[in-house]
Order: sequence, then C-alpha cells, then structure tokens
Amino acid sequence: MKVGVVVFPGSNCDRDALTAVQAMMSGAWGAEIKGNVQKVWHGDSALPDLDLVILPGGFSYGDYLRSGAMAARSPIMTQVKRHADAGRMVLGICNGFQVLTESGLLPGTLLRNRGLSFICKQVALRVEQNDSKFTKKYQKGQVVHFPVAHHDGNYFADAATIEKLEANNQVLLRYADDAGNVNNATNINGSINNIAGIINAAGNVAGMMPHPERVCDALTGGVDGRELFLGVAA
Repeated sequence: MKVGVVVFPGSNCDRDALTAVQAMMSGAWGAEIKGNVQKVWHGDSALPDLDLVILPGGFSYGDYLRSGAMAARSPIMTQVKRHADAGRMVLGICNGFQVLTESGLLPGTLLRNRGLSFICKQVALRVEQNDSKFTKKYQKGQVVHFPVAHHDGNYFADAATIEKLEANNQVLLRYADDAGNVNNATNINGSINNIAGIINAAGNVAGMMPHPERVCDALTGGVDGRELFLGVAA
C-alpha cells in the first residue's frame, strides 16, 4: 500500500499521520501490511502513484480567509482531485476535512463551533456505518474515542444535502456519549445531526473532525484509531 501525507504551511499533524501509518506497516499492530508512506508538499504539481492520500490536521495558511480555503487552492489539490476522480482513496482529518469541503470533494462546510470556543479533548463517537473501507473494521453502533482539537468543526449543509447524506448512509461518525446516545447534550460543536465525519457518494473520499491518528498507540491515550487505518489498508 502506498500512502502520501500532504503537508501545507501550518499543518501540525502530518507527522502524527505519518507515524501511525509507519507503525501499521512495521507490523507493530500485528497486521501484515506492506507498503510505504511519504510526505507530499502542497506546492508540488505532481502526485506520486498512491493508493491513499491523507490531508492532515493543523491550521493551513493560519486559517486565514476560511479554514482550509487557501489550502484547497494549492497546486497539489488539482492532483488530489484527479486522484479521487480515479476512484482512489482520500482521507481528510480535521483541517483536512475542511480542505475537502472547500475543494468540493465533500459537501457542506465547517463553521465556527457553537459557543465560539476552541475544543481540545477526547470525545466519544458512534460509528454509523461499516460499509466503507474507512469503517469496515468497526461494528455499526460501536462507540470509539478519538481526540478533537478544532475551532471550526461545526458541520453545516443545506437541508437537501443533509437529507441526501442520511438517506445514502454517508455519515460515518456522530458525536455521542459512552453509551452511544446521540443528542444535543453530546453535540460538542453544534454540527447538524451530531455529524463528526462523512464520506462521498462514491465511497472513496472521507472527512472527519476527530483525530484517529492520535489514538493508535496506548502511550498516547488509546488505540481506537488503528482499525480505521487497517480497514483502508485491507
């Protein structure tokens, strides 16, 4: 498996993503995953031959204009779009999710959090479907715990788009409590329908605000994120 992690000015989770994938490929997680992972610079006009492109978290271009808006217009994003159009996988995490919506690879947008405060903590998430490569290693309805660290994570889309996402089973994760309850009290940032992550209609582009790459080692707070990467690699 060949993986590329795009680095934008202001990315701060590119090493986290790289380290997680390297650990998986080293056999540290008990899986036989062969391949390589490399960083890809935002200014590059060509994309290596890759199976998966990861757009990591951070604050690309200082979140000026709108979070992810400037990164979405970086030279490499033309190639990422071609990569996605060819049916290959793209995963956007936190700021990467914002870049995917700004570039049109995923519908909707990420607004300022309800309460207008930065949120940085571990959260419970309910897995809504396991029909995608990104969630196939989880059980539908399973509660997992990923950290979040965002100011603009409030997912919003018009009513027709939300209806389509729900009807087509494109919601991957929702903010919940430890028992899997989804309600206003568990909605950390005001996202419509508690949406924490979605996938495109074709099933090859996923975006999420929580950070699975930060929970791949017990020393850093848990291993709930491993199954996401193992599913993509399978």
